[in-house]
Amino acid sequence: MTQETDEVDRIVEAWVAQRPDLDFSPLGVLSRVDRLSRHLDRARRDAFRRSDLEPWEWDVLSALRRAGEPFQLSPKQLLQQTLVSSGTMTNRIDRLVGRRLVRREADPGDGRSIQVFLTEEGRTRVDAAITRLVDAEAVLLGTLSRGDRDRLAGLLRKLSLGFDSAD
Repeated sequence: MTQETDEVDRIVEAWVAQRPDLDFSPLGVLSRVDRLSRHLDRARRDAFRRSDLEPWEWDVLSALRRAGEPFQLSPKQLLQQTLVSSGTMTNRIDRLVGRRLVRREADPGDGRSIQVFLTEEGRTRVDAAITRLVDAEAVLLGTLSRGDRDRLAGLLRKLSLGFDSAD
């Protein structure tokens, strides 16, 4: 059985011809991850755009949605989940309040703090976006069986945990 080649194979082959002294196996893996990341980025942006959301809005709204009823988090919890600065998060919350996708309420347990709640409109948008997103991602993975997907997820998890532990 002949294995199909892709653009990364051609790039690696050209490098091997020029620099046979180097091991190009990392390039073969990570160049594919990079190329797949670009396809994924386009699919995600399209799914979010079709739900009238920007990617940064998705980050905040999806964190609130995943929190479960009553779909609330503190700004600090949102910071931890979205990995942005405090000033950036304040700006994002302000903009989402302006779009009526979230609302702020004083924290009943601490009058100095606030809680951010997902509004019905925000929930409608994020639910539509996640449906579009999983559909688009399923298309991207359409050539893989469920077993292949599970194996690939396991390998990527192993790689990711190596990076996470280094941070």
